Amino acid sequence: MAQVSMTVNGKAVARDVEARRLLVEYLRQDLELTGTHVGCDTSQCGACVVHVNGKAVKSCTMLAAEAEGAQVTTIEGMAPSGDDLHRLQAAFNEHHGLQCGFCTPGMIMSAAALLAENPKPTEAEVRHYLEGNICRCTGYHNIVKAVLAASGQDVPALAAE
Repeated sequence: MAQVSMTVNGKAVARDVEARRLLVEYLRQDLELTGTHVGCDTSQCGACVVHVNGKAVKSCTMLAAEAEGAQVTTIEGMAPSGDDLHRLQAAFNEHHGLQCGFCTPGMIMSAAALLAENPKPTEAEVRHYLEGNICRCTGYHNIVKAVLAASGQDVPALAAE
């Protein structure tokens, strides 16, 4: 066991964790932040994406101890308040970028990282950036529309429609 301290969604947390405890397990089980999903345990689906020091990270491939001292943001920390949605959450809702919702937290976290790097991405750039996130329901078109809308751009008919 090792003491691990980090800031999660703006709150300092410290817990004893086993050396092999994954960050996704720490967030979901120890901190009860269940918005971060476990989809594959092999880094293929992207359902577990969180931000660690501002970078999108698949939390099923990172040990909790590796986040020692880090700033971690989960989907629960994206909204500016309990009553408001983050602009990406609102855009996903408005543009029907979700169906079952399982991939949505990881998609939003990945999209937020993209918009932090590239505030006005093209459709192709959005599609490329989200390649590491699997959605089995939507066909991705509305997810791409939502990301473009959240970036403040007009949402044209997409090439693949």
